[in-house]
Amino acid sequence: MEPKGSVTSPQDRPMPERSLSTSPGLRYGSLVNSVSSLAPTEADKAAISPTRAYIAVAVLCYINLLNYMERYTIAGVLTIIQAFFHISDSIAGLLQTVFICSFLLLAPFFGYLGDRYNRIYIMSAGLSMWLVTAAGSSFVTESYFWLLVLLRSLVGVGEASYSTIAPTIIGDLFTGPKRLLMISAFYICIPVGSGLGYIVGSSVTSLTGDWHWALRVTPILGLVGLILLVLLCPNPPRGAAETHGVGVTGKSSYREDVKYLLKNKSYVWSSMGVTAMAFLTGALAFWVPTFLSRAQISQATQQSSTEELFNRSNSLIFGGVTVASGILGVCLGTGLSRWFRNKVPYADPLICAVGMLGSTPCLFVVIFAASSSIPVTYVFVFLAELLLSLNWSLLADMLLYVVVPTRRSTAEALQITVCHLLGDAGSPYLIGAVSDAIRNSKPESPEWSFLSLKYSFLICPFIGVLGGVFFLMTALYITEDRRAAERLVEEDSPPQPGPAFEPAVELSNEKKE
Repeated sequence: MEPKGSVTSPQDRPMPERSLSTSPGLRYGSLVNSVSSLAPTEADKAAISPTRAYIAVAVLCYINLLNYMERYTIAGVLTIIQAFFHISDSIAGLLQTVFICSFLLLAPFFGYLGDRYNRIYIMSAGLSMWLVTAAGSSFVTESYFWLLVLLRSLVGVGEASYSTIAPTIIGDLFTGPKRLLMISAFYICIPVGSGLGYIVGSSVTSLTGDWHWALRVTPILGLVGLILLVLLCPNPPRGAAETHGVGVTGKSSYREDVKYLLKNKSYVWSSMGVTAMAFLTGALAFWVPTFLSRAQISQATQQSSTEELFNRSNSLIFGGVTVASGILGVCLGTGLSRWFRNKVPYADPLICAVGMLGSTPCLFVVIFAASSSIPVTYVFVFLAELLLSLNWSLLADMLLYVVVPTRRSTAEALQITVCHLLGDAGSPYLIGAVSDAIRNSKPESPEWSFLSLKYSFLICPFIGVLGGVFFLMTALYITEDRRAAERLVEEDSPPQPGPAFEPAVELSNEKKE
């Protein structure tokens, strides 16, 4: 076994960078030797110590947390925004839809860049745009709702650059069980950041009396994240973790990359599963606080609809439930994966299927219990989010180990595009549009306003069942596709003298078990 240590520069050992084009068994695309746009720069090749790798993950997690805080701050004060701009449910859902649409449309572009150029530069440029547009949206006045919609769409441009690339940097810093832990830490920020978005949004609005201030918190914190990203995060060679810090290089066209991914069956089926999950989480995250507020009004537990506008209890409680269920769910999913992975090679997609299918009955209870018991509803909201959160880290890790390193950013980008296009880009608007259509069929009343949203939520459990089926299909192919990716990286690899990257040692241990 090689000693643990930092990644040493290729100049310190007589070893060429590995190119996937040297493999005679390469079937997907035509990869050739490295070119200047793909080859790591001298700064990229510098030694990356384990300490620096952990610091980089901490910074990436912090920014990911802020991304999701910002994304769901509006949902935490949605009823107040609806009253401020005098907009319906469907128009309110459009705020999230335009954000996700710009996010998904530009994800492939950033994925293409992320597989070829310096990833830190790309993320820094995107985050800068995110900071400016997110801060700008907090100054929109009552007569300029269209400007708020435009700025929300531009916020998605900035986030697209980060979400497609950051996981691949973690994938190049760690491998094996340690990578799963680091990915878990990164993706646990999704439910935690989402929950904090509700809490911060409603709390700051309550404290200041103005919802605009709620949108100014994350840009301030994001400026700190941008500085930390530039100063502390390395841009490791692609595939460094699997190749003892050497990295893999190659050139292929975007068409060849897409062709390779479409032939990867576990990638295709898991992307469809992620899409179903995104539909559920997008709809629930955007509408549940409003749904529960309307349920309370219909039960006459609040005296008037005016109190709904400034009653922050549902956003606070839902935010707390989301944080708690997210942390517990991601930790539980990671633990189950580590326990079963060596015993059942297709354990990861099975766990994801259990999470999706198990959430379905919980969603039914949420929909029908809200009219009679809010506490019972919150219990099943917690259980549904817990089961859905089992999947976050496993989905990211599956993508990293079934796709070769030089195509991971493209894979992330295409998966993001599909899952948002068919998932949470449309689900908030679809739920709102169905609710409006049902509500307009009868005279307006607090009870009918609640029931219309309740009936529109019935779409969600059926999507959950569909997602479970997609993950079961993934389980049929995941073992074969993982071995294929490993062969492409390892074939014709030169001997590895000298100090090795710490996670690469861990990979060796994993294979000996």
